[in-house]
Amino acid sequence: MDLPSRQALEAFWMPFTANRQFKASPRLLARAEGMYYWSADGRRMLDAAAGLWCVNAGHNRREITEAVAQQLATLDYAPTFQMGHPLAFELANRLIEVTPGDLNRVFFVNSGSEAVDTALKIALAYHRVRDEASRQRLIGREKAYHGVGFGGTSVGGIVNNRKFFGPLLPGVDHLRHTLDHERNAFSRGLPEWGAHLADDLERLIALHDASTIAAVIVEPVQGSAGVILPPKGYLQRLREICDRHGILLIFDEVITGFGRLGASFAAQYFDVTPDIITAAKGLTNGAVPMGAVFVRQRIYDAFMQGPENAIELFHGYTYSAHPVACAAARAALDIYQRDGLLTRAASLEKEWEQAVHSLRDAPHVIDIRNIGLIGAIELQPRPNAPTARAYEAFTRCFERGVLVRVTGDTIALSPPLIIEREQIDEIIATLGEVLRTLE
Repeated sequence: MDLPSRQALEAFWMPFTANRQFKASPRLLARAEGMYYWSADGRRMLDAAAGLWCVNAGHNRREITEAVAQQLATLDYAPTFQMGHPLAFELANRLIEVTPGDLNRVFFVNSGSEAVDTALKIALAYHRVRDEASRQRLIGREKAYHGVGFGGTSVGGIVNNRKFFGPLLPGVDHLRHTLDHERNAFSRGLPEWGAHLADDLERLIALHDASTIAAVIVEPVQGSAGVILPPKGYLQRLREICDRHGILLIFDEVITGFGRLGASFAAQYFDVTPDIITAAKGLTNGAVPMGAVFVRQRIYDAFMQGPENAIELFHGYTYSAHPVACAAARAALDIYQRDGLLTRAASLEKEWEQAVHSLRDAPHVIDIRNIGLIGAIELQPRPNAPTARAYEAFTRCFERGVLVRVTGDTIALSPPLIIEREQIDEIIATLGEVLRTLE
């Protein structure tokens, strides 16, 4: 494949990318299949990041391709405002078979960012329809990533994602994060120390009063900040506090949904049922943009009051439950269930843990974290050059044929759930080689 010129690269303003750096030395992916990408110059790349946490069943699955093609030839688009199409209802019913508890109502969106903003709006509106309109405050967490909508950015806690965009939404506060290198470095699985950090919510309740708080939103596993894990008992404690004070608990499962931890959702892995779950990414195996918000039945029922001809929730998107996305999601769900991928990470978790932690003594490594089929290798930042060392590790892995993800000074790993043991070995061996080359 002919590589584009530097000028041809300029028209695309790339997201979350150092555009000038990339366009001076582009990394272009041309095709993909199974566990691999191929670069535009023909080199094979082992995908250790499932694209962007989304290609859980591996790339270019024939079943999804055929389902999308057939749907495009049958019904390319249908509105879901005051109308519908059968596949949307079929998919919703399929999905609630794998959600925890009574999270049995589904609102379809197009991305994780839209899912989060939708969940926040549902939470605010829920309290209003129950005559608790004073509950308008939203609580996020430091180092959190909840997409890039104004709502998600507001409850998010990553500095660079927030600082350029002004005050964002009013009435938002943040819990402390749970990353503690001093006490929990190199924990295998969930850290022992830190469940009490959930009590930070009690502090915010004392400050603002529970009657003003609508919802708390957390990622069960924080991804974009570098794979930050909840301490043992932390999420259970959050659930108890929210229950005690009538606050909705939202789990942002955009990265943990559909098998990443060895269960359909992290809520089942941790045995904590939130009131709302946001999902995307793995919903269609990354093939077509789609997201979803799952809500408990009592939340849905609270809206189903008043005249039957009245719209209950004034919210939605032109492409909500797009037929082609529904077809892709149904096919992806078929694969997950047929091939046992929703639980496969559980059978590989210990071997994955052992492999990732084998890098403990590699140069520059200051922490390793793991859960399910997720791993993080955090590097000591270079003096006066934060993120530079990890970025160099990323580019050198790419040169050696392994695609990883870097966030800050952390190398994040989240391979497709179809990974085999020899591919785990290849990822770890390549990372070890690269770490030994870094200054």
